[in-house]
Amino acid sequence: MPSGDPPGQRTSGDVTTWSVVTGNIDSASTSPDARPSSPRSLVSGQPVVTMIGGGQLARMTHQAAIALGQTLRVLSGGPDEPAAQVSPDVVLGSHTDLDALRRAAEGSHALTFDHEHVPTEHLDILVAEGVNVQPPPQALIYAQDKLEMRHKLRALGAPVPAFAEVTWAEDVAKFGNEHGWPVVIKAVRGGYDGRGVWIVDDADEAEPIVAKQLDAGATLMVEQKVEMRRELSAMVARSPFGQGATWPVVETVQRNGQCAVVLAPAPDLSDELAAEAEGLALRIASELGVVGSMAVELFETVEGALVVNELAMRPHNSGHWTMDGARTSQFEQHLRAVLDYPLGDTSATAPVTVMGNVLGAPEAPQMSMDERVHHLMARMPDAKIHLYGKGERKDRKIGHVNIVGGPGSIDDAEYVAAVRERAERAAHWLSHAEWTDGWDEHGE
Repeated sequence: MPSGDPPGQRTSGDVTTWSVVTGNIDSASTSPDARPSSPRSLVSGQPVVTMIGGGQLARMTHQAAIALGQTLRVLSGGPDEPAAQVSPDVVLGSHTDLDALRRAAEGSHALTFDHEHVPTEHLDILVAEGVNVQPPPQALIYAQDKLEMRHKLRALGAPVPAFAEVTWAEDVAKFGNEHGWPVVIKAVRGGYDGRGVWIVDDADEAEPIVAKQLDAGATLMVEQKVEMRRELSAMVARSPFGQGATWPVVETVQRNGQCAVVLAPAPDLSDELAAEAEGLALRIASELGVVGSMAVELFETVEGALVVNELAMRPHNSGHWTMDGARTSQFEQHLRAVLDYPLGDTSATAPVTVMGNVLGAPEAPQMSMDERVHHLMARMPDAKIHLYGKGERKDRKIGHVNIVGGPGSIDDAEYVAAVRERAERAAHWLSHAEWTDGWDEHGE
């Protein structure tokens, strides 16, 4: 903390944050089978927020809306999607259908997103028609288009890896020869959890990948492979007023390109690097005009520097720990932000909270999920279980478990490892119906 700053205040360049919490950082009817057939009228006098997409992020945002007395309306692709199962206000339709977007937006106080895939040209029309779209389309484009994001962040002076557009295989060969192999080929749009990403060691390996993807109509880019120590995520929120909030920077553990574990806060992260990551994320949110929760996914290099990997302008998997380990969850904060409410206290409630993703097993266990939950509750009564109402299949995110650490210190490696082991054990039990420590739930 620079000398002269009041307690809890940190200043970095032109960005000021208060504690890790808040601070001003800026100087028609549906289809017949829809449930309901048209957006419901507002009864409570409290706001209605429309979220485009019916996935688990919308489902968990709905939980936060209930506590605030608000209504979360969802535009869902089907009645069985996670949020559509629980929300009382569902419009069925496609996020690419302008008429469906209009029906979902009717009468709402803000329109926001469970995912980034809504065509921005549709959102521009909605804005012109008076819909409060948050984050706005001019910001959302940088979460949709990785190449645009790289160009913009480089122009802002944010740390990004070397990159180039790929129009044929020779572009990758030239880039690799200039920057060194291996390199990372990415689909410019779409792709997540390891999909749409290829790490290649030479031009011969790149050629068939590039040819196949370009022939399929994909737009590609190539990046320098970062020599990293680990992956981090800086979750922030920003309101239209310009108020900003940051949660503690977390470490994300990836397996097969997919987030498996989140440790909050990131162990063995210096105060200086944590402050740098938080300040960087707040500056990006401000410069791009982001409103709502946002994750800035980062690489921590082997030299101890930060490099921006990707942006997500919505609640994010790396922030699920906040549901039980922070005073304000990312889902409540997202609602506060898009409605321009004062933002909530983001401080952690324990020395460490570890989230374990419940990823579908190669084959769904014979034991029902209800019985697995029963056994987990009996063995780990402190485990906080969050299931998404999704069918089980290999590697699918079907839920997560949060373990909030008891008394201890983030600087105690054994303490952190013990909390992490319990979170991973609980998540594995829910997905595989087997205990990683060999425990017999029937005592046999």
